Amino acid sequence: MMDNANELTHFDQQGASRMVDVGNKQATCRVAVAQGIVQMQPATLQKISANDFKKGNVFEVARLAGIMATKRTADLIPLCHLLPLESTKIEIEAVQPDQVKIIATVSVHAKTGIEMEALMAVSVASLTIYDMCKAIDRSMEIGPIHLLEKSGGRSGHYRRE
Repeated sequence: MMDNANELTHFDQQGASRMVDVGNKQATCRVAVAQGIVQMQPATLQKISANDFKKGNVFEVARLAGIMATKRTADLIPLCHLLPLESTKIEIEAVQPDQVKIIATVSVHAKTGIEMEALMAVSVASLTIYDMCKAIDRSMEIGPIHLLEKSGGRSGHYRRE
């Protein structure tokens, strides 16, 4: 469901792609929280929890990958603005018997939102878990990945219900 179905801001009147002009907008404190799930075999989660991987601590490598991903969002999503991130926090939790939950909280004081950075952090952390564990569990599934909450800016506060 779209809130502003008639306002696809990344296209001009002729339908051409564009980066939104935020030059005249007020900078505000913006925070976004995203979540993702990685579904796996129970034995895979047990091995992760026991820190029994030759490649290293799966959760810590995924956390670092997620943090690094926030800093590269504008390089990978074509119409995103490059933002001066102020904080990125990634929580990774084993949810027994067969899931890993990843929550990314990202903040900035800027003229545009930071939702894509939070979603990118969760996505790349999830992919990193898959990469580190694929040798023993190719049946892992990533998702859903979604925005939980965002604040700041003209559109105000959003919280997923």
